[in-house]
Amino acid sequence: MSFLSLFNIGRRYLPPPAEGRTEVVQPQRPLRRVLAFTGHTIDDVVNSPIAKRQVAGYYKLHKWVDRESELGDLERQWSAPRRVRK
Repeated sequence: MSFLSLFNIGRRYLPPPAEGRTEVVQPQRPLRRVLAFTGHTIDDVVNSPIAKRQVAGYYKLHKWVDRESELGDLERQWSAPRRVRK
């Protein structure tokens, strides 16, 4: 698992599907992704305070990056360039 795929960096906004189309929703499991990235198991996190702090730090970083990317997507939608009529 690469660092960029851990935080979904580089993802692009996709417009909503047209009527009558099936939309596939893939649930996100950030804790599992962070555990896979750090190489710890849930047992390691429960039993080791060092592993617990490390996983908590990466989890908070993941949430922060996800929030920032959503804000960027929303800002791009709100400030879309407007066409000037002549």
